[in-house]
Amino acid sequence: MGLSGSAGILPGSLSTMPASQITYIAFLLVIAAIRLVELRVSRRNQSQLETHGAKKMPEPNYAAMVALHTGILIVSAAEVVFLERPLIPWLAVTMAVVFVATNGVRWWVIRTLAGRWSVRVVTPARGIVSTGPFRYVRHPNYSAVFVEMIAIPLLHTAWVTALVGAVAHILVLRARVALEESVLLADPDYRAAMAPKPRFVPRLF
Repeated sequence: MGLSGSAGILPGSLSTMPASQITYIAFLLVIAAIRLVELRVSRRNQSQLETHGAKKMPEPNYAAMVALHTGILIVSAAEVVFLERPLIPWLAVTMAVVFVATNGVRWWVIRTLAGRWSVRVVTPARGIVSTGPFRYVRHPNYSAVFVEMIAIPLLHTAWVTALVGAVAHILVLRARVALEESVLLADPDYRAAMAPKPRFVPRLF
């Protein structure tokens, strides 16, 4: 069998890949590019914070968090291509709306925190921010990212990635939130202003 014949039967090959899969992979690459921009902003903010005496907390769990977020993008693409997950219009539209909403919350957080926003935990605490989404919960960014990481795979019905990723994300977030709150709640003013608020979902928990 010639190369042209074998290429035609390879699952997910460029010659047979549906347009929806190509579009989805392009979408994932855009998300990855946006994340790199966010990391650049975070490093700039962190550098400014360090000039004012802040120090980055030791965080063994950070590498796992980065690997998880990167892995969800890669494995979502692999599941869609190699397991030939279908594009279900109603599910794709619903998840697209969720994705847009969660990113709206994330950028609301970034804008509210401004120069205090960083993907790393720094000490001492960066002061009390109780405006924007912080009026309702202590950790709006984690809530938004958790839901976003479920919506991204489900845009193209990569349900295994969504399920396994959600479980792994819960484990990663438990360690991350525990570390961050050990810094934030050490400030009595923060504790008085924010401790009574729910962590993730307004009026629930």
